[in-house]
Amino acid sequence: MAGLGLLSGLLTGLVILAFRLLIETAQEKLLPGTGGEGYEGLSPLLRLLLCVAGGLVVGVLFQLASARVRDVGVVHVMERLSYHQGHLPLGNALMQFVGAAVSIVSGHSVGREGPGVHLGAAAGSQLGVRLGLPNNTVRTLTACGIAASIAASFNTPLAGVIFAMEVVMMEYTLSGFAPVILAAVSATTVTRIVYGDAPAFVVPALQMLSLTELPLVLLTGVVIGLLAAAFNHSVVFFSGRLTGWPLWLRMTAAGTVTGILALAAPQIMGIGYDTVTASLLGELALPTLVAVAALKLLATTAGIGLGLPGGLIGPTLVVGAMAGGAVGAAVSFWLPAELSHLGFYAMMGMGAMMGASLQAPLAALTAMLELTGNPNIIMPGLLAVITAGLSARRLYGVESVFLLVMRARGLDYRNDPVAQHLRRLAVSAAMDQSVALLPVFAPREQAEAVLADQKPRWILAQEDATPAALLPAADLVHALAEHPQAPAVDLLQIPADRRDVAPIALEATLQEALERLRSSEVEVLYVTRPAAPGILRIYGVLTESHIEQSYRY
Repeated sequence: MAGLGLLSGLLTGLVILAFRLLIETAQEKLLPGTGGEGYEGLSPLLRLLLCVAGGLVVGVLFQLASARVRDVGVVHVMERLSYHQGHLPLGNALMQFVGAAVSIVSGHSVGREGPGVHLGAAAGSQLGVRLGLPNNTVRTLTACGIAASIAASFNTPLAGVIFAMEVVMMEYTLSGFAPVILAAVSATTVTRIVYGDAPAFVVPALQMLSLTELPLVLLTGVVIGLLAAAFNHSVVFFSGRLTGWPLWLRMTAAGTVTGILALAAPQIMGIGYDTVTASLLGELALPTLVAVAALKLLATTAGIGLGLPGGLIGPTLVVGAMAGGAVGAAVSFWLPAELSHLGFYAMMGMGAMMGASLQAPLAALTAMLELTGNPNIIMPGLLAVITAGLSARRLYGVESVFLLVMRARGLDYRNDPVAQHLRRLAVSAAMDQSVALLPVFAPREQAEAVLADQKPRWILAQEDATPAALLPAADLVHALAEHPQAPAVDLLQIPADRRDVAPIALEATLQEALERLRSSEVEVLYVTRPAAPGILRIYGVLTESHIEQSYRY
C-alpha cells in the first residue's frame, strides 16, 4: 500500500500539473498583463461577455454529454465513496478537467482545488480498479489521490493529508496514513519541480502584536462564522433554482450573474489569489474589501449552485481574506490603539472561512500555515478557526457545505462507526473458507470423498454449475448414514438446514456484503471471482453473523 500510495501521488501530481498549466497558459494568452489573473485589465463589456460566453460553452459541453458523466466535483467524489466504494468513472473526470478549465479561464468565480480533488481521486481510483484490487484498497487509493491533489494544488502536503481524512473520508486510520502521506509527498515533489517550493502567498511574517488583540481575533471568528453560514446556505439555495431549465441555459445564467457582478468588482473573477495576496499585504481599502467579499460570495455560490464545474475551496479563502481584512480595517478605524497589520486579520479570516464552511478546522489551520509559511499564526489562528466553526455550526446550524449539497440532492454520506469499519475490510477478511462444492444430485462416492478429503463445514450445492443452496456438511453426513445403500443423494431433498445463496465479488467490502444480504433477502453469500472467461472460482461463504463478528472482534 505504501508503494501504491507513492504511485498514485505521482500520477495525481502529473494530472494536477497538466490542469494548472492548461489554465495558466490560457490565461496568459487571453488576458492583459503577465504573471497573474489580469481580468481587471479587461474592459467592462469584455468581462461580461467572457463570463457569459464561458458559461455558454461549458453548458453546451455538458448538455451534449451523456447524463452519466455530468456529475463532477467533491460532492461527486463523496457520493462515489459512500455508494460505489470509491469507483470513480474516467468519463466524469475528463468532463471535470475540461469543464473546470474553461470555467476558470473564462473568469467564473470558482476555484481549481475542488476539481483537483475530483481529478486526484479519479487517478487513485482508476489505479486501483485497473490493477483489480479489492474495494477497500480502492478507497484508500482514492484518499491518496485526494490528499495528493490538495498537496499539489496548494503546495501544502500536510494540509492535503488532513483534508483527505477530515473533509472527504471523514475518518482517521493508522493503516491509511502511510500511503496517503507518501501520495501527498510525491505529488508535491512533482509540482515543485515546475513551480518551486515557495508558499502560495509570499508575504511578510505577520503576527499578533499583543495579547490584547485576542478579543478582536475572537470577533473576526464570529463574523466569519456568520459569513460561512451565508455561504453554505447560499450554495444550497442556488442549487434548487432554475432546475427546470436546460443545463446550457442554467450555466449561461450563472456566467451572466458573474459577469454583471464583475462590472462592479473585477477582482471576483477567476481564482483570485492575486487579490488575496493584495489583502495580505494590506493594499486594499475597506470599501474594496467589503465589496469583493460580498460579491465574490454571491458569484461563487450562484455559479456552483447553478452547475458550473468549478470548486469552492479557493473562493472561501478569498472571501475569508477579504472579510478578515475588512474587520481589521474597520476596528483600526474606530480604535486609536495600534493594531497588528491588516494582513494579519486577512490571514485569520482566510483560515476561519475555509474551516467554518467545510467544518474542517484542522485542515484549515494547516492550510493557512503552509500557504503562508508563517508559524506565528498558529495560536491566534486556532482561536479564529474554532470560533468561526462553532459560530457557524451552533448559532446557524451549518454543516459542511459538501454534506449540505449532498442532502439537497437526496443523498447522505453514510459515515457512522460501523459503516467506517465495514468499508475498511474486504469480504475475504470475514468469509468462511471451509466450504466444498457438490452437484445437487451427488453420487455417493463423490460426496464421501469430498467429506473425507476436505472436511468442510459447509456444502454448496450446485445446479448446472450455479450455486443453488448452502447446507451444513453435518447434515450430509447424517443423510448418508441414514441411507447406506443409496447410490446418490439429492442435496435439495435430504433433511438439512438449507439456506438461499447469492454471489458477492471477492473485491467487495463487508459493507457491500451487508447491503447485498439485505437487498437480495438471502441468508448466505458465496464469495467468487472469475478465474478464466466463463469460469468462476468460489473462495468461501459469508453470513451476517460473520460480518457482525468481524465488527465485534
